[in-house]
Parts: sequence; structure tokens; C-alpha cells
Amino acid sequence: MNAHKATGENRSIGLRLALVLVAGLLLSSMTGCLIPMYSGDPIRRAQELIYTSEDLRAITDEWERIWFLDQPSHMTPYRTHGGVL
Repeated sequence: MNAHKATGENRSIGLRLALVLVAGLLLSSMTGCLIPMYSGDPIRRAQELIYTSEDLRAITDEWERIWFLDQPSHMTPYRTHGGVL
């Protein structure tokens, strides 16, 4: 009798797991967000996309400046002054 009860519990757990997996697949297949990031107006959306792309482009320059990657390399075959001229 206990074996039947354990099988029923396993079946219940398996069913719950299957439902969670199906719900996860449905939610992950949706495109976009609940709250849209960009405006619905095409002109304003284009402006927002331009601003976003400019911000993403500037991140690289900021990263190099913060980590001093924009400085001349000490491995250069020619002398670099490095100071303010």
C-alpha cells in the first residue's frame, strides 16, 4: 500500500515539474518585456535608439580611460613623451 502512495507522489512531483518546465518555456519564448524600453512613436524610438547606440559606443572609451588602456605602451619601439606638450 505504501508503494502505491509513493508512486502517486512521484507522479505528482513529475507532473508539477512538467508544468513548471512548460510554463518556463512559454515565458522564455515571449519576445520583449512587459514594459517596453522604447517609445511606440517611430520618430521618438529612432532618437532613443541613436542615444542608446552612442552610449554603448562611449562605454569602450570610458573603460579604456578608467583602466589607463589609452596610454602609450611601454613596449613601443620608439620613444613616446607621455607628458603634456
